[in-house]
Amino acid sequence: MFYCYTCYVPVETVPTSEIPVVKLPVKVDIIKHPNETDGKSTAVHAKLLAPEDVTIYTYPCIPDYDEMKHEIALVFPGPSSVSVSDIPLSLLNKPEKKTGCKEVSDLPAEPVLKHAKVEPAGNRDFGDLSSHSAIQNTGLKKIIFIDSTWNQTNKIITDERLQALLQIELKSRKTCFWRHQKGKPDTYLSTIEAIYYFLVDYHRELLKDRYEGQYDNLLFFYSFMYKLIKNARSSAGKE
Repeated sequence: MFYCYTCYVPVETVPTSEIPVVKLPVKVDIIKHPNETDGKSTAVHAKLLAPEDVTIYTYPCIPDYDEMKHEIALVFPGPSSVSVSDIPLSLLNKPEKKTGCKEVSDLPAEPVLKHAKVEPAGNRDFGDLSSHSAIQNTGLKKIIFIDSTWNQTNKIITDERLQALLQIELKSRKTCFWRHQKGKPDTYLSTIEAIYYFLVDYHRELLKDRYEGQYDNLLFFYSFMYKLIKNARSSAGKE
């Protein structure tokens, strides 16, 4: 085991200096189904690698998003879902917050193992993405993902606290997840894949910026485990 599945920190034997830290352009909330097996979930990868921008909630203990629904979107396919490029206009149609209230290029056939990067002083600084003017213009401040098997998502997606939120549907991509859900198409992504692909699309389509691998390190643990499991299966003659 490389990290704690419940406190979201690396175990003592893991050299933390070798684990990259990723800065995200928007805050990410992950709503985890209570029956989701901790050891099978990739949601913790996001929290480990982007600790300042990612929060994990276990359903039904989730925030009330109603007062910020004009600044938040939920990634989930459905008849009313819009594409990433349609987020700004769609959020404009959401009612404003009441006064006085409280307040991705596609993955290759095999994920590439990423290492922590040390940016030269002259390189562009992505450490203060929240102040980027383009980010302010998108209107989006937080994106929500559901961490659950597809058969269990109905309990969460039908929760009245999520009904007023804008829903986003990602472009179709094939998963590389080693625990692919039996009987489901290979376009059903793992949580960390969905987060990664959303951020890549957001960067290209809304920030209108060239994607140069800014969020690739979100796949740090994912790609490491992918290769570990693939090698183990190969050694056992299962591939």
